[in-house]
Amino acid sequence: MSLIDITLELSRKVDALTFKSPVTHVYNPLSYAWQAHKLFIEKYGSGEGRYVLMGMNPGPWGMAQTGIPFGEVNFARDWLQVAAPIDKPANEHPKRPVSGFDCPRSEVSGARIWSWAEKRYGTAERFFESFYVINYCPLSFMEEGGRNRTPDKLPPAERKPLFRACDTALQDMISVLKPKMVIGIGAFAETQAKRILVDFDLPIGRILHPSPASPVANRGWAEAAEKQFSALGVL
Repeated sequence: MSLIDITLELSRKVDALTFKSPVTHVYNPLSYAWQAHKLFIEKYGSGEGRYVLMGMNPGPWGMAQTGIPFGEVNFARDWLQVAAPIDKPANEHPKRPVSGFDCPRSEVSGARIWSWAEKRYGTAERFFESFYVINYCPLSFMEEGGRNRTPDKLPPAERKPLFRACDTALQDMISVLKPKMVIGIGAFAETQAKRILVDFDLPIGRILHPSPASPVANRGWAEAAEKQFSALGVL
């Protein structure tokens, strides 16, 4: 299977799932932002022996807008150059509108990752010679008031079938990418990678998540990530 085939199958599986209150809205950018995500795979998905950076799931102002993991609008459009038409999710939250590459808000996490990559590697092509970036779960969950709900906070009856689909997709992606190492962006991603890829005989590490909710990240995410990458032998 190709990365595109794996991703389409994952999208089909998660679209068949249902979620109950307090979740009221679910976005699947692999569906409504598929053109941009497909372009991202086509431009940067080829190559074995790289480092795979894995996040948790789409943020409302990043991948939920652009279809790109950690897809801060300006970097996705101008540095990654993957801009494409973005449709609307079937059930759009009034406080989390999807305006694609016209979104006026910037995702802090994505801006931190891609600005670090640009500073260190210069071009996206050079960065992706060494790295590839994915999310474990493709869905973004929102509560009635617009609050983001992360996949790990779902009840077991909803979480288990979701994780089952995501687990299979991750294993298939790693089989295709044959990476040098998988690096979780944050503790959740590292934990999932260690659980799912136990039979792959693959090094798994972690770097600090660049979320603005993290006081450590706010004190200097790029510097902290550089030290962690160096400790992992990546830089």
